[in-house]
Amino acid sequence: MSTEPLFAIVDDDEAVRQALSELLEVSAWRCLTFSNAPAFIAAHAPGRFAAVVTDLNLPGQSGLQLQHHLRCVDPGLPVIVISAQSDPGVRARCLAAGAIAYLTKPISDEMLLVHLAAAARQS
Repeated sequence: MSTEPLFAIVDDDEAVRQALSELLEVSAWRCLTFSNAPAFIAAHAPGRFAAVVTDLNLPGQSGLQLQHHLRCVDPGLPVIVISAQSDPGVRARCLAAGAIAYLTKPISDEMLLVHLAAAARQS
């Protein structure tokens, strides 16, 4: 079993999943990608992931709904929300619900890596 942190990427956009996966790969981090919240939830187990990067606008169960679910089943799991929405109210709701970061697309690779490194140190 690897001791390296494992991150989850949840986004319905295949190009975004691929780009984030490649970013983590070149940063020597492991990740699994999921196209929707139910697929991630099926693979989730407390302690398995160091952090979750989720799109806010997912089909069916939104990223915010996923975040609320995770607060109940794995309250220590860091969640990073990414979204094309720059609305301060939406950002505030996600952060108030426990997200460690809310990044607006196109996201800064450097900012995402900073937040993932902080999450990895906590795990």
